Amino acid sequence: MQNKLIALTGSALLTALVGCAQNEVDSPETGSSQAQSVAATDKSGQAAHDNVLLKEWTGPYGGVPAFEKMNLADLKPALEKAMAMTLKEVDAIANNSAAPTFDNTIVALDASGQELNRIFTYWGIWSGNLSTPEFREIQQEMAPKLSAFNSKITQNTKLFQRVKAVYEGDQMESLRPDQQRLVWLTYNGFARNGATLEGEAKERYAAINQRLAELHTRFANNVLADEEGYVLYLNEDQLDGLPKSLVTAAAAAATQRDHEGQYAITNTRSSMDPFLTYSDERDLREKVWRTYYSRGDNADEHDNNAIIAEILKLRDERVGLLGYDNYAQWRLEDRMAKNPENAIELLEAVWPAAIARVEEEVADMQAIADKEGADITIEPWDYRYYAEKVRKAKYNLDSDEVKQYLQLDKLREAMFYVAGRLFNFDFKPVPEGSVPVFHPDVKVWEVTDKTSGDLVGLWYLDPFARQGKRSGAWATSYRSHTTYDGKKTVLSSNNSNFIKGAPGEPVLISWDDAETYFHEFGHALHSLSSKVAYPSLNGGVRDYTEFQSQLLERWLTTDEVIDRFLVHHETGEPIPDELVAKIKNAATFNEGFKTTEYLASALVDLKLHTTDPEGIDPDAFERETLEELGMPDEVVMRHRTPHFGHIFSGEGYSSGYYGYMWAEVLTSDAAEAFAEAPGGFYDKEVAAKLVEHLFSVRNAVDPAEAYRAFRGRDAKVEALMRDRGFPVEK
Repeated sequence: MQNKLIALTGSALLTALVGCAQNEVDSPETGSSQAQSVAATDKSGQAAHDNVLLKEWTGPYGGVPAFEKMNLADLKPALEKAMAMTLKEVDAIANNSAAPTFDNTIVALDASGQELNRIFTYWGIWSGNLSTPEFREIQQEMAPKLSAFNSKITQNTKLFQRVKAVYEGDQMESLRPDQQRLVWLTYNGFARNGATLEGEAKERYAAINQRLAELHTRFANNVLADEEGYVLYLNEDQLDGLPKSLVTAAAAAATQRDHEGQYAITNTRSSMDPFLTYSDERDLREKVWRTYYSRGDNADEHDNNAIIAEILKLRDERVGLLGYDNYAQWRLEDRMAKNPENAIELLEAVWPAAIARVEEEVADMQAIADKEGADITIEPWDYRYYAEKVRKAKYNLDSDEVKQYLQLDKLREAMFYVAGRLFNFDFKPVPEGSVPVFHPDVKVWEVTDKTSGDLVGLWYLDPFARQGKRSGAWATSYRSHTTYDGKKTVLSSNNSNFIKGAPGEPVLISWDDAETYFHEFGHALHSLSSKVAYPSLNGGVRDYTEFQSQLLERWLTTDEVIDRFLVHHETGEPIPDELVAKIKNAATFNEGFKTTEYLASALVDLKLHTTDPEGIDPDAFERETLEELGMPDEVVMRHRTPHFGHIFSGEGYSSGYYGYMWAEVLTSDAAEAFAEAPGGFYDKEVAAKLVEHLFSVRNAVDPAEAYRAFRGRDAKVEALMRDRGFPVEK
């Protein structure tokens, strides 16, 4: 998931609001020492000239964040100072006596808020990678203030009139296509966010935004509290079935939590998923399953149901002020899908094949359970466990055997290889200590063009789970490419939650995790490939931005990657051809489960945002909606509503979770373009078109136009159905 949005003031503010809202090796400085520094600082904070969060970045590579000097005590005074500075810049633009032009209005606005941009790089680190109770207090306090600040910009009448004058004026005809798109994006950002409102409606719109900012933050912090608060500690006699790699990681996690001699299963997907796959202890599987899928839904201080109900009502009221029938209609208007009906149509086209496949998968699992005399009916906490048994029986494929060839470091080298072949990028580790990092686990690479030697940017990697780090995997950019005021070096980052093993032990991951690793690296390559001129053109359309990252997953199964980088962690021997054949033969195995759990979440998201929210009970709505869809009893939503951070920790994916499927139609279709090319997935001509039309342009070109420039036509859904092994209508 890409943790990035574009704001009206440069690219800072909405990035921050998403970061403060959003989807574990302990560092002593992330806990008590920060609390002490906050306690030791008076209310006024440091003087602005001493506040590192406000300072321009210095050092190599065009300047880098001063992560080694981050001090939480600086955050609140830095935010307050930067907001005041930005509003002063914006007022100067709004009150410019010269006639509105592209340069003095649109470009000036896009360039404003540089201090906020820098601050929110640090904010994002505290929010996503190093969260503490002290940070969450600041986050909770500042979120509504940031929303009020944003409203002062979007509701600045003079400013909007200048933007509107450029948008409707004759000068548009003389602008380049990317400049015209920037004008449209800027105007749209105002018009769709309350700039056209007046009087009480305008005031109410701003008040709703402030309240939503507060609720989004509370939602995210409640989920994180449940992830941190529930840990299952096992004894040695409770480890039956668990592979050595998981046992070692669980022992390390327990030691880090002062439970030496025990084994910790944490309340995150990276810990839950392998435990449910391998543990022979059915009662423990059920306990882990219920704990994980009950995050935010425990009828306690961290329960999110009332928060969800209020969020839905406020979102509906807000878009009603703009004249829309429902929130999803407003949200999808400027996306590829255009309206919720089109998005639902795509999801429902795939749904019957998905649940039919689930029925087949459950029958296979039940047959094995019966043969073993288990005397059970398959339940959700049994799905992964018996699916693994089916995999072995049907395809003679053992996931743990595959894992022995999936070393985290080797896969990173594989990603570099692919980036070199497709993008002509070279990755070289920077000397330790030459670039500041926020945690010892973080490593940094210099990215250059292999032919010219020119610097492209830096790539930061924070791979391991730890307390205070939100679950999942994501990508972000600390600085994006621009050329309008001099070329800016890209600073890109990938963040994961792999379980760190014992010192000296290789980190082995599952095939699914390897795909996710490649996926997030695709976001990083999208950022590093940018050739756009203006900050806001580095953003994206939500049902398109996952396309590039999904596509990169396909290179994991190329012969070049398999032959070079999938080697046994002990012997160094390459993965056997027979095992590779089994992996490819089982490529669509368990597709019913994966597709159904995703589709259920996407459909519930859209239905929540197209329904009258008055008096809504989120738990009941989820249950009733799934019943109407015919959701199989053995599968649960990938993200149940009370912890569905994509849509309730912020608004980045709200009414937009369908976008993964929308983007996957493009992914499957584009993959067939490579498969059909003479050079296959490393075909130079197709790769050049990929970089030129689908990566380097970012949001400077309408996504539909960009895809047609690459493929010569629109994408076809049949490619997706073939990919998933579902029947294709003729």
